[in-house]
Amino acid sequence: MLNQLDKAADAAHTFFLANPEHMEVQQDIENYKTTAGKVNLVDREAKPHMENYLSGVRHYDKEEYHMAIDFLEQALRDYTVADTECRILCEGPQRFEEYEYLDYKATLYEAIAEHYMQVLVCQHECVRELATRPGRLSPIDNYLPLHYDFLQFSYYRVGDYVKALECARSYLLFHPDDEDVLDNESYYESLLEGSEAVTFLRRHKLEGYLLRTGAAGLGFLYIEPSYWSVSGARQDENRIPSGVQSDQADISGRPMGKRTMPKVDRELREGGPLLFEDVKLVYNSEQLNGTQRVLLDNVISEAECQELHRIANFGFEGRVPLQSARLFYDVSEKARKIVESYFMLNSTLYFSYTHLVCRTALAGQQEKRNDLSHPIHADNCLLDPEANECWKEPPAYTFRDYSALLYMNSDFEGGDFIFTEMDAKTASIKPKCGRMISFSSGGENPHGVKAVTKGQRCAVALWFTLNPLYRELERIQADEVIAALDQEHFGPRELDINPKDEL
Repeated sequence: MLNQLDKAADAAHTFFLANPEHMEVQQDIENYKTTAGKVNLVDREAKPHMENYLSGVRHYDKEEYHMAIDFLEQALRDYTVADTECRILCEGPQRFEEYEYLDYKATLYEAIAEHYMQVLVCQHECVRELATRPGRLSPIDNYLPLHYDFLQFSYYRVGDYVKALECARSYLLFHPDDEDVLDNESYYESLLEGSEAVTFLRRHKLEGYLLRTGAAGLGFLYIEPSYWSVSGARQDENRIPSGVQSDQADISGRPMGKRTMPKVDRELREGGPLLFEDVKLVYNSEQLNGTQRVLLDNVISEAECQELHRIANFGFEGRVPLQSARLFYDVSEKARKIVESYFMLNSTLYFSYTHLVCRTALAGQQEKRNDLSHPIHADNCLLDPEANECWKEPPAYTFRDYSALLYMNSDFEGGDFIFTEMDAKTASIKPKCGRMISFSSGGENPHGVKAVTKGQRCAVALWFTLNPLYRELERIQADEVIAALDQEHFGPRELDINPKDEL
């Protein structure tokens, strides 16, 4: 015990930023403040390039464009330093994991090639590393290009058209077909005289080519990740400036673009297509006495229920047959598409967390039981019945937007799903194979689960988010595996894989 409370507070603060649901650490921080007096909390894992980027975006949102430029330009300089450091750290010893499971002995030249392939993979992945905030699972989509997108408009607003054009063209190196920024390019009056983005992108593309070529030579497949998608573009109404004297400028003089980036539309809408012929609408929100609720049947077949039920009971050791893993992947993706379509969302719905869950009756007296195996709660906020509020703050998973439960069986007693208001039940649902209940995750939909009194109830539990920062890491990894399998048309026959082979 060193009694260094300021450092202890910093350590606790750093941990809490990455784990905001950890209430004990939050209490520890308050205790340190009380004991040590005034404490200036420092995030020990803060990344300078990320902190400056986020500060620049905050100033941009406040229309403080000079400050935004200063922070964003510093963020780019810090990014170059961080990228160099990341790549240097990749230069150490590497393990070529592709051959670990084989009795494989490489020649000298093969060993050298394998080592540098691993170094190259590590360096290529620096893009993901630098775009991921401490404690987060997913990188910020389109992270590096966004610097140039914010900068091009900021420079435009302060009247520096040469720098605006330079940044617009730097952005176009990543997205050469972006029509909005192409329009900006034609408007800004100057020529681009070199850019760090040119060097960076040329190197990154060359690395990708070398990885694909080397992988083919060594007998395995390399799938190039997509870190810079146009869907991650800066989203604000000023993305496309027009000319200062343009007819499109409004009466306040603010330049207006040809297209406004859509905001997340959270108007309560439902009734979109169910996409799959066999899926049947049972009850809508009105029939379930609430808002943003839907009950569907026939989402999956009896055979699919049985297989999912089987792996729910026997797949917890991490060894799941290839075909069963693919079934779970496809079924959860089917559920996501249905939810996104039915609630008529105008932006992509991402997986936040997915798992198979079973609840089994406890041994002993079951008569007249009316307790809940899962208490009444909301999925993205903290219910406060006394205040008639649902507080959207940690430890709630505030980033969750929609939820779904896909049931696998009905051979049990109890286990009904219930919707409530703060003080009364509004709807009750009896699970059965292929039935799915889905709803928005906020305080408008408090819910719980009655205790199972006989047998075992199993379901696929799914939570979705509209914020790509909170995408489920395991799902991203699964997407990459499935993409590799589909690209090569992998299947039991082509690969001579036994359907019982395990992932």
